Amino acid sequence: MNNINRCPWVKGDEYAIKYHDQRWCKPVHDDREHFALLVLESFSVGLSWKLILRKETLIRQNCDGLNPEICAKYGEEKELFLMRLPEMIHHRGKIRSIGHNARAFLKVQNDFGSFDNFIWRYTDGKIIDHRLTDIAQTPAKNDLSERISKDLKRYGFQYLGPVITYSYMQSTGMVNDHLLSCPFR
Repeated sequence: MNNINRCPWVKGDEYAIKYHDQRWCKPVHDDREHFALLVLESFSVGLSWKLILRKETLIRQNCDGLNPEICAKYGEEKELFLMRLPEMIHHRGKIRSIGHNARAFLKVQNDFGSFDNFIWRYTDGKIIDHRLTDIAQTPAKNDLSERISKDLKRYGFQYLGPVITYSYMQSTGMVNDHLLSCPFR
């Protein structure tokens, strides 16, 4: 399975391979998964996505399955609990942003009926397929990620700048950045 001509960013990492093959650039329409990916992406600010993938199970287990209704109730006690977990990412702002972003997420759901309705309206429900032939063609951000990031910030989201928002767009399948040569596109 390692000899498959995958997108080169995977580079043999078992967590990255599984994510790439099963989830990356595949459309997400479940609101709880949207929220989970927003949290995971926000945690990746300044860190490696591969590190986040290694910690994903720990984060989901200790953050109530990343259920936005539960996470919206997080306060200092839960933040301290998470900060004390040995394998957790110990960044107080990112941990605090879980509850903060959950409350913003619920506002979006209230205004649009679902977060899925809100986010997919940016592409008219269609996948943007960049049809890349070289990994160097993959943008770090684009005009759309800038626009979405600004709108998320207006709702109060934190740690979701245009680069992280673009990565989120890939993780939810809004963008397909698999190389044309990749068998998982």
